[in-house]
Amino acid sequence: MEHVRPSTLDEALEGLAAPDAKALAGGQSLLPVMKLRIVRPSVLVDIGRLELGGVHMSENELRLGALTTWNELESAQELERPALAALAECASGIGDLQVRNRGTLGGSLAHADPASDMPAVVLALGAQIVLRAASGERTVSAEEFFLGPFTTALGPAELITEVVFPLVEGSGSAYVKVEHPASGFALAGAAAVVRPDGGQSVALTGMGGQAFLLASDANPVDALPDAEIYGDRFAPVEYRRHLAGVVARRALDRARERMEGTGE
Repeated sequence: MEHVRPSTLDEALEGLAAPDAKALAGGQSLLPVMKLRIVRPSVLVDIGRLELGGVHMSENELRLGALTTWNELESAQELERPALAALAECASGIGDLQVRNRGTLGGSLAHADPASDMPAVVLALGAQIVLRAASGERTVSAEEFFLGPFTTALGPAELITEVVFPLVEGSGSAYVKVEHPASGFALAGAAAVVRPDGGQSVALTGMGGQAFLLASDANPVDALPDAEIYGDRFAPVEYRRHLAGVVARRALDRARERMEGTGE
C-alpha cells in the first residue's frame, strides 16, 4: 500500500484517481475496517493536512468543513441556538474523547455506517453535501446521498468538502438515541426539527441499512411497520421498532421545547 500526504486539494484528488484508493481523514472509521481486511486500499490518501475544516455561519446558512472534528462541533458557539442544537448534541455523544478529537464530519458521512449518528441529523436538518472531483464540484441533498449500508452517492475519486445547512430561525432541533453500552453506536437514534410554521422533520438511524426520513405527516409511533428494520441479539426487530417511537417522541418534545424557549 502506498501512503500519500497531499498538501493541496488538487493533489488529493489526483491521488484518489488511482484504482482502489481511499481517503484517510480522522481514521476512526477506515482504520478498523482495514484491520479486519474488509478494505484493502492500494493507495491511502491522507487528507488531514488540507484546509477543509471550520464552522462558518452566514445570515441564512451554516457551512461545516468536511474535516471539522466532533469535538469542534461540540464546542462551536455558532451551534448554540435552538435551530442547530441537534448538531452539537449529536457530536457530544459520538464515541469517546479520543474518537471525538480525531473523527471528522465528512469521514463519518462518507463511511455511512447504518448505526452512525450524524446521518439522521443531516437528513432532518435538510443539509446539502458538497462533493469535489478533479472534473469539478457538485452538490447533492442528504436524501440523495445515502444509498444503503456503507454506500453513498460519493464517486470513487470524489471528496466531501463541506456540508451546508439551511438556517430556519425560530425553529428547534434535537438528537436523541439509545446506544449500545459498549460501542456507543445507536440501537435507535432520532433527529427532529420543529419549525414555527408547525412543520416538522424526523429522521431515524440505527434501524436498518441506512438512516431515513419519516414522512412529514407520519406519527413516529406508527410510522415503521413497513420499514425494513434490522434485528440482532442486542435489539430484536420489535424492540428496535419500540425504541424508534421512544427516541422520536423525545427528540420532537425536546426540539419543541427549544423552539418555545422552555428547554435547555
